[in-house]
Amino acid sequence: MQIKEAVVRRFQELCRERGIKYNELATLSGVTPSTVYSMMDERRRDVSMVTVKKLCDGLDVSIPEFFTAPIFAELEQEIY
Repeated sequence: MQIKEAVVRRFQELCRERGIKYNELATLSGVTPSTVYSMMDERRRDVSMVTVKKLCDGLDVSIPEFFTAPIFAELEQEIY
């Protein structure tokens, strides 16, 4: 698994746990819904750390708490 996929899955997990839809996540985080949907799009390869921070703030999750989830232990090396 690559980092972008892990980040997306982690946000999906947090939204499911809290019963939050992507539009609501955007509102809570102060970003546009298109930003959230764009990040969740599997065709997009990159994810902005600023966006990750804003979404974490909106969910009241610290950056260390976000990235200590077990899913991040499964990352592949991404040297191309």
